[in-house]
Amino acid sequence: MFYGSLVSFSRRALCAGLALLSFAPALWASRVKDLALVGGGRENQLVGYGLVVGLAGDGDSNAQATLRSVANTLQRFGITVDPTQIKAKNVAAVMITADVGPFLRTGSRIDITVASMSDAKTLQGGVLLQTPLLGADGRVYAVGQGPIAVGGFLGGAGGAGGATVQKNHPTVGVISSGAIIEREIPARFVHDGILALQLHNPDFTSAARMALAINRVYPGVAQARDAASIDVRVPESFRGQEVSFLADLGQVEVQPDTLARIVINERTGTIVATSTVRLSRVAISLGSLTITIASTTGVSQPNAFNNSGQTQAVTNTQTAVDEVKGGFTVVEDAPSIERLAAALNALGVSTREMMAIFQTLKRSGALQAELVIN
Repeated sequence: MFYGSLVSFSRRALCAGLALLSFAPALWASRVKDLALVGGGRENQLVGYGLVVGLAGDGDSNAQATLRSVANTLQRFGITVDPTQIKAKNVAAVMITADVGPFLRTGSRIDITVASMSDAKTLQGGVLLQTPLLGADGRVYAVGQGPIAVGGFLGGAGGAGGATVQKNHPTVGVISSGAIIEREIPARFVHDGILALQLHNPDFTSAARMALAINRVYPGVAQARDAASIDVRVPESFRGQEVSFLADLGQVEVQPDTLARIVINERTGTIVATSTVRLSRVAISLGSLTITIASTTGVSQPNAFNNSGQTQAVTNTQTAVDEVKGGFTVVEDAPSIERLAAALNALGVSTREMMAIFQTLKRSGALQAELVIN
């Protein structure tokens, strides 16, 4: 991983590490349960519309949708109110979202996220009224309610001098275990004695390795269908005990393959590269030119007893040019990411300059890796 600058590895340390890994390949292995999910055991998304009350004047500024929602809520309790007679300063209209994990039963609780959808200043101190959460089919699967925990605050609004202090986003909050499952989502993970494993990161090599690793433990039960799916037949000894078989299957270790990829985040200056990144024989040179232009304004004052002179503003401009000499650094044939790191560190480049170098290497065709820029 790159952060700030690339880390340089000595050749002796790298060789010692490779020698150690040759005797302990399992150090790089991951469990099946960490690499794949079981078909039929996926998550589902829920969404709902509700009201948050108790905002102490920080709610919506009389939005029509909020006023009608408050009137409809009161009508459910037998109170009929004209929406035009309501003030919504303490109420905010919100959207609620949640993810329902697989195999959850009626009565289980899940976390929900609450976000303001109008112009409320903050949800701090608010309470979500009972809100049904719908699935993509329009049916109610959970009901949410409770006090909101906001990971930020808004203070000072309307105070002396009009100063306002805000941290993070006070219009988004979370209710931990704030929704109760009211309808179970059917989940079936075994079909005709076969369960399907779906890789989180589809890859033909990883799929083939997973099938091979499973067959070493349970001979002849696994077959890779494509880059993302592996079909596993439940052995006869585990018929009727599919849960126990799946628990044992999840502990099988597999060494997944990784794509040669470099990811650059320009906003944070982060560069991350996988160990499979390779380059063709290439020479890298770095040089920079900095031009600085400074302008200052002075005053020209006429001499005493000079009746014809006038006071004028005079602009003085100074220009400076600073050029850093570049130098070529040759990277050997088929270098690893460690040698590339050492070469870039030898040039003394900054993180932003590394980004430019990687982009130029990709355009030149010398970088055998996918370059992702966010």
